[in-house]
Amino acid sequence: MRPDRPELTDAGTVTATAIVTLSRPVVCRLLARPVTMARPSSRRAEVSMCGIFGIVFDQERPLGEVLTGAAQRLSYRGYDSVGAAAVSAAGVIDLRKDVGKVSEVAARHRFDELTGLRGIAQLRWATFGAPSVANAQPHLDSDGQLVGAHNGNVVNNAELRRQFVAEGMTVRGTNDGESCVHAVERYHRRGADLPAAVRAAYRDLAGDFAFVVTDRTSNRLVAVKKGSGLVVGIGDGFTCCSSDLPSILPLTRRVIPVEDGEMVVLEPHGVRLYRVADGAEVVRPAREVADEMGAPEKGGFAHFMLKEIHEQPKTARELIHLLEHAEHLPALVERLRRGGRLYLVASGSSYHACLVGSAFFSRLAGTLALPVLPQQLIEQYGGALRKGDVALYVSQSGETKDVLNAVAFASERGVTPLGLVNVLGSTLTRKTEVYLPLACGWEISVPATKTYTNQVIALLAIAGALAGQPVHHLTDAPRWIERTIDATAAAVTELARRFVSCDRLFLLGYGLGHGIALEGALKCKEVTGLPCEGLFSSEFKHGPLAMVEAGTPVLFTASPSGADMLTNHITEVTCRGGQAVVVAAPHAQLQAEASHFLPLPAASDLEYAVVGAIPFQLFSYALATAKGLDPDYPRNLSKTLTVD
Repeated sequence: MRPDRPELTDAGTVTATAIVTLSRPVVCRLLARPVTMARPSSRRAEVSMCGIFGIVFDQERPLGEVLTGAAQRLSYRGYDSVGAAAVSAAGVIDLRKDVGKVSEVAARHRFDELTGLRGIAQLRWATFGAPSVANAQPHLDSDGQLVGAHNGNVVNNAELRRQFVAEGMTVRGTNDGESCVHAVERYHRRGADLPAAVRAAYRDLAGDFAFVVTDRTSNRLVAVKKGSGLVVGIGDGFTCCSSDLPSILPLTRRVIPVEDGEMVVLEPHGVRLYRVADGAEVVRPAREVADEMGAPEKGGFAHFMLKEIHEQPKTARELIHLLEHAEHLPALVERLRRGGRLYLVASGSSYHACLVGSAFFSRLAGTLALPVLPQQLIEQYGGALRKGDVALYVSQSGETKDVLNAVAFASERGVTPLGLVNVLGSTLTRKTEVYLPLACGWEISVPATKTYTNQVIALLAIAGALAGQPVHHLTDAPRWIERTIDATAAAVTELARRFVSCDRLFLLGYGLGHGIALEGALKCKEVTGLPCEGLFSSEFKHGPLAMVEAGTPVLFTASPSGADMLTNHITEVTCRGGQAVVVAAPHAQLQAEASHFLPLPAASDLEYAVVGAIPFQLFSYALATAKGLDPDYPRNLSKTLTVD
């Protein structure tokens, strides 16, 4: 046996503490713990629930967010382990995998560090071999020349493993996905190029499966289908493949379905389909997948709220594309330039988005944008409204009664009505001179998540455009959102478990964090029914501090520029026995003073404005479900309020 192969014991199990040791440039992030894999059953396995995703780019780039996001969108299929592999231009294979949920494994093994030209992600549901690090996919071949993953069941797995051991290959586990890689290795060793080796291996593999593999030297992926789902996506400078559409649609809507008995070679600028049987090329044009506005589905998520939180990168991307290419933004900004004083008018989550956005009208454009509630505009500022003033009305539904009341009141006094709205054709779109669509699609869950985030992005874009800045300063916003979800989901879920029995919460934000704290507190109140007070953090000492006692949870948040001011506000709580939970960008002093510190991957105030509320969306969802509540339909609330 080779020295880097786990030893076979008399009991027929494999025990390993170092799963892989290779001299070639392969990086493996695997838990160094003893792993015992049971011998697979000889009976035919049931249909697997796992999923695969592969992508190849025309230039090296960060792959962690793409691979993790794809894995998350496949997670509805059911799985017990997850892994991702990236291959760099230098031929280095970086493989990271473990047992657990996507967010947990991605955080534990820092998937966000993955970079390269191409990558593969896989979710595994155990059939052949118990859940373990060694059995998690993707898999390497013996010498680290190949890496691949499969979905489905290779029913002659046990026999193949015996053959591979006899041929001197390094068999590290008992998973049939590894057998797929070794089956390709068998012919690759004999001199076949990768597509030819995959065609030959296909004939050795019995069962139903889809399989994707790459080698160290060529910037391509090769995938094959036999009875298990496989679809190809074609984008700008990349191609990808997956078990099904959810992991592809956020990246591209140009897709090609792959049929049984077909192999596809994916390169950055195109794909080629072949019949496995005779190698003949298959011509099948790509088709566009359009959103259907029919009956909504949860897409495998337990609740619409969670699904819509995870849709935020996609909806942000679509909004930014619209802002870059449509005429809506220039027309709206022109009205702002011609107008007088600016009011941002909204209720609930939309009002909190206005609080966040208003800071950037000041910072970027030097413009005072006053965020006001609709009834506040009427009752508090009505006497001061002048002809030529501008009101930007922000609403998810476009039918909120108090917003429409404000439109009627202010328009009668010569205030120019502009709109920021998600539902096209709504009353608000008919009552405003120019409106900007939010491009969120349907938001089914009563608590606003993706509409709130797109409102913030739109307001930042408007402020930037007013200052003469192009929209492309927000181009990375979808990545910021994806990274934040990945980085915080597991931590806030654990936090929710910790506080599931508490009777009240406080959420304090400083500066730009004020609006985010209010939004986080609203989410918590909406979906849990728990008293949660959101405040400007410096106001806490002016009264509410009296409610803090030993163990009282107080959550804090601030932008990178406001972090220093938060320190005193935290110690006011901790010195009285309260638990200070800080959600902020990495900051040594805050981390030192906090009872619990949750690092937010936000390097700038702009990034913080976009993603700051996301951990609190996730926290509220986790707290609601931990309490056994349905976050989609909170008691006493409605999606669209049509009463005064």
